[in-house]
Amino acid sequence: MGSDILRRNYFANLIKYMKNVYHIDEKFNKFEDGRVNPTYKTKHVLLPLLFGLLLRIDSLNKLKYLLKDNEFKKLFPKGTNMSSIDTVRDTLKVLDMNGPYLTNKSIIKKAARNKVFDSGTIDGYTVGAIDGTKFFGSYKKSCSQCLTTTIKGEPYYYHSGSVMSIIGDGPKLVVDYEPYNPKTNSKDKDEGEINASKRLLKRVMKDHKSLIDVVVYNALVCNSTWINQCLALDIDTVVGVKNNNNKSLREVKNLQTNRNLKRYGMVRKTIL
Repeated sequence: MGSDILRRNYFANLIKYMKNVYHIDEKFNKFEDGRVNPTYKTKHVLLPLLFGLLLRIDSLNKLKYLLKDNEFKKLFPKGTNMSSIDTVRDTLKVLDMNGPYLTNKSIIKKAARNKVFDSGTIDGYTVGAIDGTKFFGSYKKSCSQCLTTTIKGEPYYYHSGSVMSIIGDGPKLVVDYEPYNPKTNSKDKDEGEINASKRLLKRVMKDHKSLIDVVVYNALVCNSTWINQCLALDIDTVVGVKNNNNKSLREVKNLQTNRNLKRYGMVRKTIL
């Protein structure tokens, strides 16, 4: 699969576009990791990982065979030595995440400057969706930042976080993400989705002002804490309610009719 895609011109053109417009090469040159006296530059280790993501390679094990067959060789300067998948794993363990964070931030800002979202993504509005997701899980491997649970009597270690991405028409860019914090002692609990999502939303609104018009979030965790956070950040909020919640619907409609939204401290725009 990888070989077929790499032979097509559009993939090469995509890489060229990323280099010329978003200066991916320059940004990857600034990536740092904690390896001592590394044989391969951080950039040369991580770029194949990016190419694998673009090709939707869903595991490092599958990426391993592309590296062994030198499928990415032509995308690097002549004479560049390609690393093994073990080097990729070792580098990811000690990678300074500030580099990827700043790179993604600059890509979003560049897209906004290039007016990619000027027409909006849904009905003229640029819509961002937030959801929680698990990044990694293992019964054997763990680190100090792992969240923990017990499954069938065995400890299970994992990393989860809240992610915001653009949805609708146009590029589906990941705007930012925020990991859940692990518990600090045995009496505490691992952090939940709502707190991480609040931090994420606050940072996005600070880093990318005027980019997001509407935020969509899971109704199961869309409580007063979340709505108050949106109000504090001056974000329009859409709340979905069940049809059988007639009392709540009548109350909201009455408030709208009486134009008392501000006096009651409720959401600025309520769409039913």
